[in-house]
Amino acid sequence: MSLLQTINDPADLRKLARTELTPLADELRAYLLDSVSKTGGHLSSNLGTVELTIALHYVFNTPYDRIVWDVGHQTYPHKILTGRRDRMESLRQLGGLSGFPQRDESDYDTFGTAHSSTSISAALGMALAAKIKGEDRKAIAVIGDGAMSAGMAFEALNNGGVAEADLLVILNDNDMSISPPVGALNRYLAQLMSGRFYATAKNVGKNVLKVAPPLFELAKRFEEHAKGMVVPATLFEKFGFNYIGPIDGHDLESLIPTLENIKLLKGPQFLHVVTKKGQGYKLAEADPVAYHGPGKFDPAVGLTPPASPGKTTFTQVFGHWLCDMAAKDARLVGITPAMREGSGMVEFEKRFPDRYFDVGIAEQHAVTFAAGLACEGMKPVVAIYSTFLQRGYDQLIHDVALQNLPVVFALDRAGLVGADGATHAGAYDIAFLRCIPNMAVACPADENECRKLLTTAFHQDHPVAVRYPRGAGAGVAIEPGLEPLAYGKGEVRRTRHAAADGASQGIAILCFGTMLYPALAAAERVDATVVNMRWAKPLDTALLLEIAASHDALVTVEEGAIMGGAGSAVCEALQAAGVVKPVLQLGLRDEFIAHGDPVKLLAMQGLDASGIEASIRARFGALAARQHAVLKAVA
Repeated sequence: MSLLQTINDPADLRKLARTELTPLADELRAYLLDSVSKTGGHLSSNLGTVELTIALHYVFNTPYDRIVWDVGHQTYPHKILTGRRDRMESLRQLGGLSGFPQRDESDYDTFGTAHSSTSISAALGMALAAKIKGEDRKAIAVIGDGAMSAGMAFEALNNGGVAEADLLVILNDNDMSISPPVGALNRYLAQLMSGRFYATAKNVGKNVLKVAPPLFELAKRFEEHAKGMVVPATLFEKFGFNYIGPIDGHDLESLIPTLENIKLLKGPQFLHVVTKKGQGYKLAEADPVAYHGPGKFDPAVGLTPPASPGKTTFTQVFGHWLCDMAAKDARLVGITPAMREGSGMVEFEKRFPDRYFDVGIAEQHAVTFAAGLACEGMKPVVAIYSTFLQRGYDQLIHDVALQNLPVVFALDRAGLVGADGATHAGAYDIAFLRCIPNMAVACPADENECRKLLTTAFHQDHPVAVRYPRGAGAGVAIEPGLEPLAYGKGEVRRTRHAAADGASQGIAILCFGTMLYPALAAAERVDATVVNMRWAKPLDTALLLEIAASHDALVTVEEGAIMGGAGSAVCEALQAAGVVKPVLQLGLRDEFIAHGDPVKLLAMQGLDASGIEASIRARFGALAARQHAVLKAVA
């Protein structure tokens, strides 16, 4: 029996001899590669945390000691070692394991993560809670993969350094490497600096020398100079943390003794470990970006291009439009908070490097940075996921909208995202954007409309968000030009058949975004008028009132939260005009929607053609039946 098969929880891990941990790491890495190749998921980051995960669970008494994994897309080894090995085949599938830590999935998932830079704040809260309750437990934040670039991480460090809590922050630095000589030296220094003798000597020295201030200052400067020669300690020491490292994060003989020493120390500690994304799988080591979140593949072959090109995705539509518009207008600048590939900006960076800005995982800064550019006559386009814009909401209101600056927000991943689940589902952008003065929100129904509405947004003199989903749309032909659509105007895409006696005016379905196409299919079955509204704000009120006057009932459909969404905007507009009309609002229900296949998830929300038809018949049964009879008569 392999070592990995004997590990059902970390208690089993801690029974192993130290010499067995390296073979276990090899088995764990092989199992991880085989598992992810069958399910898809995050790979490079997980291959890089195998030894660190083993060391943490070997040294600390988890789950009593708390580990908070920042972002959480590097926790597959953690899941495998904490009793979920046999469920890895269900990873990111409906009803299966989440790709991120979830508190309701395991006691070892002490804090739910998926967005970056939250770990230090959460772990500090846990450490201080333990102190208040008199519990001798450790709280560990594992942060890396660019998450240290966000302001929230430094806010937490600023607080944690003076909080007198037993907090360990581990910086998982996977953006650099350690040569063997430096690694050997730093192994020795890290163990020395994490030892109780060093910590005690430092504290005694401070107390003794404080009575002689000149000597104290001299000793302090000497210590900083000595540590500064071998480690980048100064920044974190200034925050109040005892800095240790850097050490090789793949060297268990370095990790474990260092962690064992740190475990005995009191107060805020900062351990710097260096790992390599894709470690142990040469293809992922060579191209960690390509293997960041691959689909299914053959590990022996690696990633291969699809046999035939698929439909153009909305992300690709945006990327092409961005380059075309930048070539036409020198004022355009593109901004991304560390999502160049995900937002489709690779080609833009190549062609317009002077107008491309990756600000790191810093959404708040990205929004205000765009505002500053707009103040000086530039035309910023912020490419950002819907859920990531949530993190810059105050800046959106205070720095962009309040000053009515012409910033375009290209909101990728609007609506459900599938395998990434609730943390990445863009369910709330219509609701949180349309309540902001000066903001406009466009909802393209397909790829061609997306390109045109991006152009429309770019030509406005105020902030506009264009929201579009992950993946491909209806597959319509994309016109190559840069012609805009009319601002704030919708269109009628299907007209119901009129009853011979005029007794029934029928039903109209008002669609926002890609829900147009399932609504058109449903309309064929219930013979409804279908309106492509295009804009959640401003609403095409004239068209809305015209449709309301000529129909018995209205149905709104959107791939966003019902509460406060586009359907709510329709009801508000009708009420303001004094129009009383039954309205059925269809969209995402008031619940967090788990990971799974997007098609299945939309069907579960009643947002496929059959679901829309069923909802209409359930709410407007007699009216739908009469109109169906009209349709049969016409046929």
